Amino acid sequence: MKYRIKKVSSKAELAKALRIRLRVFVREQGVARDIEIDDSDRDALHFLAYVEDKPAGTARLVMNDERAKIGRMAVLKSFRRKGIGKRLLDRAIAAARRAGAKEIFLHAQVPVIPFYEAAGFQATGRNFDEAGIPHRKMVLKRFG
Repeated sequence: MKYRIKKVSSKAELAKALRIRLRVFVREQGVARDIEIDDSDRDALHFLAYVEDKPAGTARLVMNDERAKIGRMAVLKSFRRKGIGKRLLDRAIAAARRAGAKEIFLHAQVPVIPFYEAAGFQATGRNFDEAGIPHRKMVLKRFG
């Protein structure tokens, strides 16, 4: 399977990314639409994964001074467990580093903590509720 990761550079591409998020988070997981689409979408860097020119996954990066938050990682069900999420995460980490991030963190859904641990993130603090789903803050430890 051939796939590529692309930085979103048009309104049409952003719409594709948002459609993936709505399908995964709102339809599959029951997150409220008004929570899923937020003000951070305007200023964030968004990434799209394409599998043979079909949008398959997305992630976003929100910079706040020297802190980078990776979020809204979503891969459509039929494309999961094929390495797309890892490639999206790698691309977002690289973009955060290029933007001068001194800290890279995310809020992981508890069941996927091992995915992020494998990429060098470490869970910190307690579990918390975000959009009705248990999450935990994770910080990238292998940095530099």
